[in-house]
Amino acid sequence: MGTRHCWTVLLVSGALAGCAHLADPIARGELPVIDVHTHTDFGTKPEPAAGIPYTLEEYLRQRREAHVAASVSLAHYEDPNSPDLAREHVLRCAGVGTQVDVKEIESGLAAGRYGCIKIYLGYIPRAAADPAYEPVYQLAARRKVPVVFHTGDTYAKSGLLKYSEPLGIDEVAVAHRDVNFVIAHLGNPWIESAAEVAYKNPNVYVEGSALLVGDLSRLPTAQVEEYMIRPIRWAFGYIEDPGKFLYGTDWPLNDMKAYLEAYKKAIPRRYWPDVFCRNAMKVFPIPADWARCP
Repeated sequence: MGTRHCWTVLLVSGALAGCAHLADPIARGELPVIDVHTHTDFGTKPEPAAGIPYTLEEYLRQRREAHVAASVSLAHYEDPNSPDLAREHVLRCAGVGTQVDVKEIESGLAAGRYGCIKIYLGYIPRAAADPAYEPVYQLAARRKVPVVFHTGDTYAKSGLLKYSEPLGIDEVAVAHRDVNFVIAHLGNPWIESAAEVAYKNPNVYVEGSALLVGDLSRLPTAQVEEYMIRPIRWAFGYIEDPGKFLYGTDWPLNDMKAYLEAYKKAIPRRYWPDVFCRNAMKVFPIPADWARCP
């Protein structure tokens, strides 16, 4: 049924049958997206692995192109002074470095500079259940903010993978049921472990950022299917709860629009509003007026 005929039916009879796509923001390409994994410590040079300009201008341009209404910025632990972009609907996470400075994090949470906490498993040589992080989990419970874990492969060759395997998050999730935890990168390549931890624990969520790097529209279709779409599709089916899956890119490691289009192929269409918008609003303290989820 053509668009013009649909409008005639609506005007004459008010009927919606056969015209549902006109009222569907997904069909119109207007689904607001929340990207829960980006970086905003901008520089003057392109990101080395992806070749994407690492500038505020490019960040905002790609967000507009991908209909990203809000995003989460995960500050690098060595650079805690990333810019405040709240006016651009960016929620910033506090990065936990080698020295666990709970007072500084709590001060930032109280002042509204942070809305979440990021722990760099693998980059920092500690397991998720290391006693050094216990005050962080207690703080997250008091402030009711989520804790995001880097998991899986490390960008830096100096990272230690034994600490970034996501199975260890199970112990923390059981001990801290009053805190929501997010497994970043879907534990890649330990996809099954990440999915099982999220499946088992009601307070654990996953996002599938940076399973591949670069502009995915320029990569072979078979490569994108094998190493991104198929793992996300499998994990989504295994977890059996569409409320557990979040969307993230790890920009500037990925072109936002290309990554979004690939991610959509892994998620059944009826769950797009949950995965690409509603779930982020549930897990992160994102202001309601930043994204109008359908």
